[in-house]
Amino acid sequence: MDLAKTVYETTMQFPNHDRFVLSNQMQRCAISIPSNIAEGYGRGTNQELIRFLHISLGSSNELDTQIELAHNVGFLNDDKYEEMTVLNDRVNKMIQALIKKRQQM
Repeated sequence: MDLAKTVYETTMQFPNHDRFVLSNQMQRCAISIPSNIAEGYGRGTNQELIRFLHISLGSSNELDTQIELAHNVGFLNDDKYEEMTVLNDRVNKMIQALIKKRQQM
């Protein structure tokens, strides 16, 4: 949820001409991560949870690419790029660890 909040707050500062392109895609990925985790838990089976964790992981990987692009085109300064990259990396590693743990059950 912290990652999604950070992405929203940051992308609201993007130029108006981009508000509905890269910023929208970044927001959708950021929302998708916790939403799919919640949906997976709600399905009630370990197998379904793992499936939705993989979807969340894919969204995190996609967001990583978009953060890089936003930085490369000048929408993110170095500090904000670093902050978002570190936060997304942490989320990505937590999802991977949870997948591994759930696969061992």
